[in-house]
Amino acid sequence: MDLGQVGIWRRWRDGTDDLREIESLGFRALWVGGSPSPEQMRPFLEESTTLTVASGVVNVWRHDATEVAEGHRRLRSEFGDRFLLGIGIGHPEATSEYKKPLTKMREYLDALDAADPPVARDERLLAALGPKMLDLSAERSLGTHPYFTTAEHTRFARERVGDGPLVAPEVAVVLESDPEAARATAREFAATYLGLTNYTSALLRVGLTESDIADGGSDRLIDTVIPHGSAKEIAEAVRKHLDAGADHVSLQVLGGDRAGAYRALADALL
Repeated sequence: MDLGQVGIWRRWRDGTDDLREIESLGFRALWVGGSPSPEQMRPFLEESTTLTVASGVVNVWRHDATEVAEGHRRLRSEFGDRFLLGIGIGHPEATSEYKKPLTKMREYLDALDAADPPVARDERLLAALGPKMLDLSAERSLGTHPYFTTAEHTRFARERVGDGPLVAPEVAVVLESDPEAARATAREFAATYLGLTNYTSALLRVGLTESDIADGGSDRLIDTVIPHGSAKEIAEAVRKHLDAGADHVSLQVLGGDRAGAYRALADALL
């Protein structure tokens, strides 16, 4: 499985537009968010030929483990190691039955292990933020795919999981030279996540404060979590994650011209 150092993150509902260009630009991995089922991942594999396509991530409360294991089997049989199964626990604010997240995740992994055939440890990874979920990701999967975090969290994750497990954070970015316009786009995106305790707890753990989180996010928070500026400036932010221990960074482009942004980012990073 070849992810490269930099990939692209997008939601499955955005469809497969630009996939051929993403591939031709030299990106090796596409992360598909919005809790897609394995079957909803199929078009992204069919419309590409070399990309590793990862679910970023399957929500364990929404998708039955036995059905996910069967979907994983079908995709791996057709597309080989181009498919990577990412799974995550979601958020208490978004899931009415949310309780005992570590227990739920362990039970889900047990079910994937018990499937016929099982989902191999190195064919799955966890969206882990906190220390105990990071421990579990290192113990029972390929590694972790944190979301809406900082380079300092990447450093924390690497130190927690140690050498070997994959650390592959998502980083949302805005290619916009006007700082205020960029921050407006970033704040609109951040609004949902600043209301979810899993994310805010992770930010507080790595040095941001309650005042940073309040009122739509301080400039410090917005600039740290969602880099903006030129492709060169965004490349510098990506390198902070890599220097902090990330093996791979997936970029979620916010704003208008995504295709143009992909080309600029490829020029700056690949």
